[in-house]
Amino acid sequence: MANKRISMASDHAGYHLKEELKEYLIESDYEIIDRGTFSAESVDYPDYAVKTCQDVINESVDFGILICGTGLGMSITANKIKGIR
Repeated sequence: MANKRISMASDHAGYHLKEELKEYLIESDYEIIDRGTFSAESVDYPDYAVKTCQDVINESVDFGILICGTGLGMSITANKIKGIR
């Protein structure tokens, strides 16, 4: 059976958690598509949420994980994208 593909994205507040989770998932034989951010420098989270949501909508991954400081910003952004639900 093929490994599950996961698209991940975070803002600066979720960067370190994303990196830890990504490492765990890779060790568990998941294929990870990292859509950023790639540092803890301040960023606009919608820019990264949209990339992961597009992966999910296009069915290029099995599912997506979005991480931010509270979880609210990423979920609001994702739910504004047509077809994500």
